[in-house]
Amino acid sequence: MTFDEEWTAAKQSAAATGGSSYDLVVTQDDLGSVGHEAFVVHGELRKKSDIAGTGATGRAAAECSAKNLAMGPELSVTLSTWDSQVKTVLQMYAHISNHLDYSKKSHARNDEAIAASLRHRDGSAMSVSEIQKYVK
Repeated sequence: MTFDEEWTAAKQSAAATGGSSYDLVVTQDDLGSVGHEAFVVHGELRKKSDIAGTGATGRAAAECSAKNLAMGPELSVTLSTWDSQVKTVLQMYAHISNHLDYSKKSHARNDEAIAASLRHRDGSAMSVSEIQKYVK
């Protein structure tokens, strides 16, 4: 089965059980949860990943280099590669967290604007027939 066939079958199954034909449905709570988890993972990774190279690997690289062992510079290269990759992952988690926070706030503002536009100046709700004029 190809990916497209499998994806189509998965969408049909989800539509049958969920009653929706949409590809993706996301609620505000979903966005908030994913953004929060990305924030938490970012913080934990930042604390535990030895970005500055002051942990055991950095000390071992310095010690081996001081004793003219070839392993010292190789450990330094490994540490440099690790540092670069961790920073990339940190940027990705920060981007996810920030983007989802922005999306959540942006959608809330849009919902408020739509709700305000569907009210009369005195604050009373528009009738269904008035709202239907916008749909047609």
